[in-house]
Amino acid sequence: MAFKTTLYFEHVRQRSDRAFIKDEWIEQAITNPLHEEVQADGRIRRWARIEEAGNRYLRVILLEDGETVHNAFLDRRFKEK
Repeated sequence: MAFKTTLYFEHVRQRSDRAFIKDEWIEQAITNPLHEEVQADGRIRRWARIEEAGNRYLRVILLEDGETVHNAFLDRRFKEK
């Protein structure tokens, strides 16, 4: 894993609906996002379209530092603009 993570991320990543998410997918969302939003609390949301996951969208939540991963999941609601 080439990125920093929170303890929360390490915990939720063990869930069956998230365990299959690959590090390279997360890195893609961090380094080459399709879209980015900053939340009111300063955390950063970034999305990437993942071909290998059936062209679904991965949302990665970063802490305010822009490099520590707090959460990552396939986002059913995201629509590319």
